[in-house]
Amino acid sequence: MHTIIACIDGSASTEAISLAGAWASQRLAQPLTLLHALEKPATPPAADLSGAIGLGSREHLLEELTALDERRERLALEHGKHLLQAAEAVARRAGAAEVTQRQRHGDLVSTLADLEDDTRLVILGRQGEDHAAEANAIGSHLESVVRRIQRPILVTLQVFRPPRSFMIAFDGSATAQKALDRVAGSPLLAGLPCHLVSVGPLTEDQRRQVAEATGALQAAGFAVTVATLEGDVQSTLNRYHREQQVDLMVMGAWGHSRIRQFFVGSNTTRMLSQAEMTLLLLR
Repeated sequence: MHTIIACIDGSASTEAISLAGAWASQRLAQPLTLLHALEKPATPPAADLSGAIGLGSREHLLEELTALDERRERLALEHGKHLLQAAEAVARRAGAAEVTQRQRHGDLVSTLADLEDDTRLVILGRQGEDHAAEANAIGSHLESVVRRIQRPILVTLQVFRPPRSFMIAFDGSATAQKALDRVAGSPLLAGLPCHLVSVGPLTEDQRRQVAEATGALQAAGFAVTVATLEGDVQSTLNRYHREQQVDLMVMGAWGHSRIRQFFVGSNTTRMLSQAEMTLLLLR
């Protein structure tokens, strides 16, 4: 059975991630797995202590360092268990019926890759534990996960509320069309008002694609508002979100159009760091 994986790290986004997991679990009728990855500390081991001190002193110090590392690992494990217990309580209060806690040793990206075959949706906070004080920072793993993992990824801000409407950033490309098809065929956003948004002047062919996309969404039961906007992609989409009170944006990741350029190199970081709403990234 596929599961929704919500990645918990103790950051300020943990409650939002848990709430998003509960929402997605109910919409998709899939179990929720709360994942906490126990990663090795970034600091290098202090074990290279050459003959500057006596052999006996060196051995004693190494024993103390080993004991300290073991204690640190035990504390990290226990801390993670408490985080998962608190996250499960939040998710169950929000309506999640089937919730599993999972701790794994190893870095988050590799852990998600190992679990990918059984994953329906990955949920991450935009800011990890190491960037809690930086309003527009993104977590150290987020961009790597977006590039590596092929499953849909939901990126939350520090506050999550169930979306009342959503928009699709549409450019007529094959990737955008695939994202639209996945939205139309999934219960995740079913029944919510949809805004089909393009940025920049459209060619005749692109206008035809927008019309076809509108028809496909309407046939799937969505009420669709079409908007063609001008301006810088990221700021224009954020402004539309504020004006229309849209709660979530769907984007197809990767490519070379004006919209999808925001998933390449430093533009990925800019878009992820400055988006003002929940993002659903589709591959």
